[in-house]
Amino acid sequence: MNQNKSVIYWLLSGCVLLFIMVTVGGITRLTNSGLSMTDWHLVTDTFPPLTDEKWQAAFEEYKKFPEYQKINIHNDFQLSDYKFIYFWEWFHRFIGRIIGLVFIVPFVYFLIKKKLNSETIKKCVILLGMGAFQGFLGWFMVKSGLIDNPDVSHFRLSLHLTFAFITFAYTLWVALDIIYPIKNEAILPIRKIARIALVFLIIQIIYGGFVAGLNAGLIHNHWPLMSDGQLLHESVILEKDSWLLRLTEGKSGVQFVHRMMAYVVVGLILFLYFKSKKFTLTNQQQNGLNLLVVIVILQFLLGVFTLLFSVPLWLGLTHQIMAFILLATMTFTLHRFSK
Repeated sequence: MNQNKSVIYWLLSGCVLLFIMVTVGGITRLTNSGLSMTDWHLVTDTFPPLTDEKWQAAFEEYKKFPEYQKINIHNDFQLSDYKFIYFWEWFHRFIGRIIGLVFIVPFVYFLIKKKLNSETIKKCVILLGMGAFQGFLGWFMVKSGLIDNPDVSHFRLSLHLTFAFITFAYTLWVALDIIYPIKNEAILPIRKIARIALVFLIIQIIYGGFVAGLNAGLIHNHWPLMSDGQLLHESVILEKDSWLLRLTEGKSGVQFVHRMMAYVVVGLILFLYFKSKKFTLTNQQQNGLNLLVVIVILQFLLGVFTLLFSVPLWLGLTHQIMAFILLATMTFTLHRFSK
C-alpha cells in the first residue's frame, strides 16, 4: 500500500457502505417494505416521524396507495406493522444519504489537498454520477409500485440492484488501481476468460433481480429438475406468447434461465481456474482464483437451498450477500490478471 492510504480507505469505506446498503435493500425487499414511503424528499425524509401525530399522518398517506388498498387492508394491518416496514425503507434511504456524504465531503477535501491525480479524479467523477443515478433508479423503481399494481416492476428492481452491484465493482476497481500502482504484464488468455465470466455473472445478477421481482423463487421448488420432473417445465411455454416474454416476464421462464445460467457461471469459473494452470501466476492471482472457485460453489449451493426451502428471509438474504462477495472476488481476480 502506498502513500495514498487515506484515499484507499475512503474508497474501501464506500465499498463497505455499498455492501451494507445492498444488504439492507435485500431485507427491505424480502420484508415487503419497499413501498412504505410514498414520496421522496432529499432533506425532509432524513429522519422518520418523531411524534404520534406525524406517524399517524404518514400511515394515512400510505393508505391512499395500492399496497394498502389491495393487500394490507385485508391483513389487519396496524400502525405498528406500518412502523416496521417504514423503518427498513427509511433505513435503506438513510444509508444512501450517508454514502453521498461519505463520498462528496472527502472528495472535495482530497481535491483541495491535491491528493488525487487527474486519472483518479475522472474515475471519481464517474462514481459520483453513478451514485446519483442509483438514487434516481431507487425512486424510479418504487414509483412503479405506487400507481395501480402494488408490485414494483421487476425490470426496474433488477436495474436498481444490478447497477448497485456495478457501482460497487467499479469503486473497488478504482481502489485496486491505487493499491497496486505497479502494472504487471497481463495474461491475455486468462483475462479474456475472466471478462467473459464477469459478463455472464452480471447477466446472472440481472436474472436474480428478475426472480426476486417476480417472486419466481416461490414456484418449482425442486432441484435439479423443475416441477413434475421436467427440465423445462410446460408452464414456461404456457405463461407467455413469445419466447422473449417467456424468458423475461414469465415466472417459470425467468427461473429456468436463472437455473441454467448458474451452471454457465460455475462452468466458466472452473474453466478459468484450470486454464490458469498453464501459466505462472503471482500469489495474488492464485489466491483470487482459489477464492473464486470456493465462493461460486457456495453461491450455487445457496441458490439450490434457497429454492428448495421457498426463499426464507435468511436464505434469500444470504444468497444476495454471497452474490455480492462473488462479484467482489471476480473483480479482484480480473484486476490482478489485467494489470
